[in-house]
Amino acid sequence: METETLGDPADPDLACVLGWGNRLDHENVRWLLETLAADSHVTAVQIPITVADFEEEYLGPVLEVVADLEDDYRFVGHSTGGLIGAYLRGEAAPATRTYLSPWWGMVPETAGPIFDLVTRLPISRQVVPTGTADREALGALATDRQIREGPDCAAPTFLREAARAQAGLADVDPDPEAVAFCTLTDRIVDPRRVGDRVDAERTVLYDGGHELFSSPSREAHAETLRAVVREGPAGLP
Repeated sequence: METETLGDPADPDLACVLGWGNRLDHENVRWLLETLAADSHVTAVQIPITVADFEEEYLGPVLEVVADLEDDYRFVGHSTGGLIGAYLRGEAAPATRTYLSPWWGMVPETAGPIFDLVTRLPISRQVVPTGTADREALGALATDRQIREGPDCAAPTFLREAARAQAGLADVDPDPEAVAFCTLTDRIVDPRRVGDRVDAERTVLYDGGHELFSSPSREAHAETLRAVVREGPAGLP
């Protein structure tokens, strides 16, 4: 995992765990991090693209990151980062938890016996086409570089571990103070699974693709995003 810190160290700590394929130096990711750093001391986390163990390669390293933050740190997780964030419990639980299009379930088109077979393959190379490196899927502001550098294939081991972590959420109580941002037209994650864990009154819908920060509507939601990161549901308009 790669990390970067932004903002004033005197501001409250915030851990921002990016999604699968997001890079710290991508322009739209920079917009997200700089927006959050306006009133938070941000530790941004770029996760590996290929893993073979969710707990060891995703959750464990993120737990190490947040262990170095203040006890009342804030959390923002996008997509796979939101899946990881749902497991931050006990002493690692943040003061506020904000999800951006959390990947809590596969889209229906993905599910089925072929997908189940693929996830059983012990292959840690990116060989399964995903169709995610696409401007329509990500958001209209996705840059050519972002699309070019974003992964368009996944490793079977990554898909297996993601599906296992998603299934494990059945044993993780939802955070009653969490806020989620999502779009109902998401082609990458199933927005119905967001509704399973976050009530409608704590869900902010936006127009665009999977990435709020790559959506033309991002500026309209920037202040609300910062407010709920600071205050939880009390920051909603």
